[in-house]
Amino acid sequence: MTAAPGRRWFVALDVDGTLMHEDERIDDVVAEAVASAVARGHLVTLATGRSWATTRPVLEHLGLEPEYVVTANGAITMRRDPGADGGWSQAHVETFDPSDALRKIRDVLPSGRFLVELPDGYRLYTRGMTDWNLDRAREVEFDELFGQEATRVVATSVDHELDEFFRIVEQMGLHHVSYAIGWTAWLDIAPDGVNKATALERVRGWLELPLDRVIAVGDGRNDIEMFHWAGSAGRAVAMGQAPPEVVAAASERTGAIDEAGLVAVLDSLP
Repeated sequence: MTAAPGRRWFVALDVDGTLMHEDERIDDVVAEAVASAVARGHLVTLATGRSWATTRPVLEHLGLEPEYVVTANGAITMRRDPGADGGWSQAHVETFDPSDALRKIRDVLPSGRFLVELPDGYRLYTRGMTDWNLDRAREVEFDELFGQEATRVVATSVDHELDEFFRIVEQMGLHHVSYAIGWTAWLDIAPDGVNKATALERVRGWLELPLDRVIAVGDGRNDIEMFHWAGSAGRAVAMGQAPPEVVAAASERTGAIDEAGLVAVLDSLP
């Protein structure tokens, strides 16, 4: 049975830790639950901190073809566009000059490693960023990161445990940017006031969908604003392994990624 237009949900899914394991594996039962939700008429999309280049393979693996996809923590929203090269075009892009933020972080983390993502997805990175996807990327000296038109900045530290890193970041006094801290000691910075929620609200407006038919599922600190947005009238669901502050921002909690917790959420939709 297909959900009637008034009963269909706008479903925003985080990728890493929600759909996908750390080794980039997606459980068959999760993929099947996504496909079933789409077949029932629900509008399922992704809202991720990943770049478009690393998000598109996830869409293809799931067979998803949404109208819009939110990437780079809300800085880039992609639109399905059959007339464009590759079938997708940029619907909205937010950029910022990361120079001030980079200087502040470098002062506190002199051994930090940095990556700047540009609007076209190309990346500039400093020595030591070996654990990140560096396709379409070039190693540069730190000062070459200044003055760029960036959609996203990543800063990592190999010298700090997560709790210590979190305290350091809180003391940095970062202004005019939005930021989130990952599972390990890495910091993800976006333009001021830009996050998954701002992008998803824009998409919701474009699609003329009711806010009380929105559901967002995630597990990370970069999902907190998305949970506040979705939970204001719809549903905000934290994965079972999410940190306490992420769970507190959600209105519901499901099983962990290792338990394929997303399946129960998607199966709960009509």
